[in-house]
Amino acid sequence: MQCSICKEKPATVHLTQIVGEKMQKLDLCEDCAKTKGVNDPSGFALADIMLGLGAAQEVEQAVGTDLKCPRCGFSQADFKKSGRLGCPECYKTFAEGLGGLLKTMHKGTRHTGKSPEALRVSRENSDRLKTLQKKLNKAIESENFEEAALLRDELKKINERPATPANLPQ
Repeated sequence: MQCSICKEKPATVHLTQIVGEKMQKLDLCEDCAKTKGVNDPSGFALADIMLGLGAAQEVEQAVGTDLKCPRCGFSQADFKKSGRLGCPECYKTFAEGLGGLLKTMHKGTRHTGKSPEALRVSRENSDRLKTLQKKLNKAIESENFEEAALLRDELKKINERPATPANLPQ
């Protein structure tokens, strides 16, 4: 098993933290363990190792140790122990110190998320149907019945087949 930090030397120090029902494991080589201060269990926080040495101190310096989340009561000490925040409001409460920390861990400081494929396809299909229906209504108003018939047939085809990425009209 390789060291989780340097990924070069074999891991000889194995740390496990269980919070609630979630378990976090960290495997370190002798050198990384000494560098992170793991030889003295009271002298380090798992959050520092998981997020980078000094991460918890960075937040502590920016927001102070006595600050608590008004919604869940989560404190700087809680973050330092667990490496996690208590609720969405914590991100606002501890925002000043978390900005730099999140930038080093992720591409940005704002979660953009992803839409499930089925939802994306459904939305595209719905938009396509609305566009075709508008074109059909305009063709009927202008008495362009040949175009209206083609649009009607296209709408029928779309409504008859299931919406999947492979058969979505382009």
